[in-house]
Amino acid sequence: MAYPKGLLSNRSIVKKNNYAIISPEGRVNNVVPGFEGCEMTILATPKMGAGFVDYIIKMNPEGKNAKGFGGDGVETFVYCIEGNVTAAADEETFELEAGGYLYCPPDKKMYLENKGQESCRLFLYKKRYEQLDDLKTWVVTGNINEVEYRIYEDMENVLIKDFLPTDLAFDMNMHILAFKPGGCHPFIETHYQEHGAYVLTGEGVYNLDNEWIPVQKEDYLFMSAYSLQAAYGVGRELFSYIYSKDCNRDPEI
Repeated sequence: MAYPKGLLSNRSIVKKNNYAIISPEGRVNNVVPGFEGCEMTILATPKMGAGFVDYIIKMNPEGKNAKGFGGDGVETFVYCIEGNVTAAADEETFELEAGGYLYCPPDKKMYLENKGQESCRLFLYKKRYEQLDDLKTWVVTGNINEVEYRIYEDMENVLIKDFLPTDLAFDMNMHILAFKPGGCHPFIETHYQEHGAYVLTGEGVYNLDNEWIPVQKEDYLFMSAYSLQAAYGVGRELFSYIYSKDCNRDPEI
């Protein structure tokens, strides 16, 4: 870390229980028990108002979590942004390259290891599973680059991919939403579901609580329940982000 050049500045905005934008220049590495050889930032958490926890990880060569992550009622999901990582659901092992992902149900632990010679970058998520009747989720893995985009809300310049099945057993899903330049949401959304989103490519302008804010690749966004939200894709390339969404459950009272 070098001395700062000029005045300290940061594009991040944090409004607890409403929304947040966390830009790369302000992120701090954390020691998280079980993770070795990792540069790891904790993003959204219950302290921010989220019902889940998101992380961004640079896993160095020989970095790993051999202790296990999740399980005991906590479901987990990992997405490989770049590089390669060996991921396991209990004893079932998968090799994930860029675009690869793994969902572990709440009765299985996730294990991660970088066996390569280069660092890899991971987006990691965990949430306490909300049981519905006697339904059970299952291990889901694949590579999102092998999934075709579909048109979002009948708009040909906005595209979406789904990571998980549309099955009532799942109380959340992961998606990639992508905007061609000039593409936008059909309206400013106000809904019960909350999101954590990591920008993968391009630039956009996001409406958060009726404030239009520029965002770009590697920014992280948190949107709480009922936080107004919508986006435009701007610039010369696809504006895309991976995001989580709780689903398939009736709010408790």
